[in-house]
Amino acid sequence: MFEIKKICCISAGYVGGPTCSVIAHICPEIRVTVVDVNESGINAWNSPTLPIDEPGLKEVVESCRGKNLFFSTNIDDAIKEADLVFISVLSNPEFLAEGTAIKDLKNPDRVLIGGDETPEGQRAVQALCTVYEHWVPREKILTTNTWSSELSKLAANAFLAQRISSINSISALCEATGADVEEVATAIGMDQRIGNKFLKASVGFGGSCFQKAVLNLVYLCEALNLPEVARYWQQVIDMNDYQRRRFASRIIDSLFNTVTDKKIAILGFAFKKDTGDMRESSSIYISKYLMDEGAHVHIYDPKVPREQIVVDLSHPGVSEDDQVSRLVTISKDPYEACDGAHAVVICTEWDMFKELDYEPFIFDGRRVLDGLHNELQTIGFQIETTGKKVSSKRIPYFSLQDPPNKKPKV
Repeated sequence: MFEIKKICCISAGYVGGPTCSVIAHICPEIRVTVVDVNESGINAWNSPTLPIDEPGLKEVVESCRGKNLFFSTNIDDAIKEADLVFISVLSNPEFLAEGTAIKDLKNPDRVLIGGDETPEGQRAVQALCTVYEHWVPREKILTTNTWSSELSKLAANAFLAQRISSINSISALCEATGADVEEVATAIGMDQRIGNKFLKASVGFGGSCFQKAVLNLVYLCEALNLPEVARYWQQVIDMNDYQRRRFASRIIDSLFNTVTDKKIAILGFAFKKDTGDMRESSSIYISKYLMDEGAHVHIYDPKVPREQIVVDLSHPGVSEDDQVSRLVTISKDPYEACDGAHAVVICTEWDMFKELDYEPFIFDGRRVLDGLHNELQTIGFQIETTGKKVSSKRIPYFSLQDPPNKKPKV
């Protein structure tokens, strides 16, 4: 059996960096080199401040960096010297969740390795199996052909995205009928055929993986002349977009159909807690819809850098001209963001947001304040949340300033 002594991973991103760091950590006899053309990214991997904020990652990297784990921009030499090359782990699909990536890597549900059905392809598959067998039981390592491996990755993410869109569609029905989507989710989740994972209604799924996987499926189906299948999966994306627009519309409606010149505090910009990743975050789109209506958006997130928030909101598909400079403020702490705000909007389920003192209007898009709804209403707050009709009537907000003229509804 061919023995792997040197591994090269091309791409030091959210997948390649953590995956190969764990391999180096668990397999000290293997030299692992992660390469990328992005020099600033490589410099960050070699610094005390890693480019990815993931629980446990810093400890893993520091335990083996400079020993058998290296980060470099010298791509050609790393490839020439390697016994095995990962291309962003493409031939070995990852099933990682941001926020728990290190735990997922150390204790995976399964490892999937796909390869060509040729003698050379099968030798490569078996060589990679021996690397994972250092810590993963052999029965959890699945080997398939390349197409099965890649489609398994797309299908897994698409199924998870589908569950989120499904429960979000039910949340709209719950708000219209008086049901509570949390109670509905608990009831259906107790059915062992369904299970209780990914049944948390929210402002919509984010991150790069889910939307990318679903859209890849849509593209494949259209290219292979399967239009009915393409439309089916496109609806998962459409429902996610609908949930974001619907939540933003509820904010505007509750503030007397206008947010023009009103201060709206956005708490959380990452697509979920315990990560600094804001790719395709629902916060981006909710901020966009509020800016389009003239709201002054004050954003706080404990992990996402100010510069990254500005870059994402300045994208041509999100804002126009000087909208961001005029309407967006990045706050240093949550109380600064909420000070004098007409409404507070929770977009990321950071634990710290459960402990704050809030303004009269609260839009809880992540259900982090579920246990406090009755108490908050009793002392005069108006609560709007996802999948539950909390406020029985609109409670007027008394501002020290005269309210702006109401914008005509289109």
